[in-house]
Amino acid sequence: MDQKIIDKLQYGFPVCEYPFAVVAKDLGITESSLIDRIDTLLKEKVLTRFGPMYHAERMGGALSLAAMSIPEQDFDQVTEIVNAFPEIAHNYQRDHQLNMWFVLATEEQEQLEKTIERIEQQSGYPVYNMPKLEEFYVGFYLDLSEKQADTKPNVSVRPDRPTRDLTEMDRELVTLSQEGLALVPRPYHKLAEAMGTSSEEVMVRMESMLACGIIRRIAAVPNHYKLGYTANGMTVWDVPDEKIRELGTKVGALPSVTHCYHRPRHLPDWSYNLFAMVHGKNKSDVAEDIEQIKQLLGDDLRACDVLYSTRILKKKGLRIARSVPVESSEKPNARVEAT
Repeated sequence: MDQKIIDKLQYGFPVCEYPFAVVAKDLGITESSLIDRIDTLLKEKVLTRFGPMYHAERMGGALSLAAMSIPEQDFDQVTEIVNAFPEIAHNYQRDHQLNMWFVLATEEQEQLEKTIERIEQQSGYPVYNMPKLEEFYVGFYLDLSEKQADTKPNVSVRPDRPTRDLTEMDRELVTLSQEGLALVPRPYHKLAEAMGTSSEEVMVRMESMLACGIIRRIAAVPNHYKLGYTANGMTVWDVPDEKIRELGTKVGALPSVTHCYHRPRHLPDWSYNLFAMVHGKNKSDVAEDIEQIKQLLGDDLRACDVLYSTRILKKKGLRIARSVPVESSEKPNARVEAT
């Protein structure tokens, strides 16, 4: 039953008055049993989170991937410096000369650039900024069923997709729900009570944010390490820039690829422009997936590498933090950060 719950909730959770009851009926269990099982899976860290997955850039924030090359004798000290920044969400050690990779999130692009400058100043080492230039695929799902799915869901948000600005009520809703949904029969009613509004208003706003990509999806996120997927390979590829969209779309469509992006080169130190994340139960599985990508790229492949994560240095979700500006004690300000 845990397997069925994880399989179903990875793909989405309904926006309605009694969503747990709807899902429980499909699974053939009671509403209370479903809520109890999700609670247990979260406590046991089989699920890392359950609730809305917000798109930082669609909320007006800036997001980027960055890397550093740190000598072994300074690695722990620099890790402390980098992790102390609230703008850092994820930080991994990887088996490469560029051995520290982290994700930054800020309210504005200028803040992101200033954060990178401060990290360089405090650590004494350069930061290679590798922002997303184009998104080809995002969709991390683990198929735990014996029958493999014919197609994989895609939660990538097209850049030309209409969006809208967040209102103050939207920001309050994001702030209250970004840690996850309450495990109660009427979770949207629970949010409405905290906001002093109706559950209908909350659900309308949730649906609106889903429609424009501010919310990628409302779902459960499984912990791939707990479920045996311990080989986390960031594959990187050097392909012609003029063919990056064509090739990135093809690579992103492969069943094994969970994230696929176009990112900038940093010559002469970094020649790769196509990034594709691959997760497997072991490195042999990832090696097979890499061979598949090589065959797909064919003569357009000039060089490639795979960077395995060897240690999780920091892993927090992207959050909107509410604060009061110095010049005013009346109107709250919202900013995107990692907490």
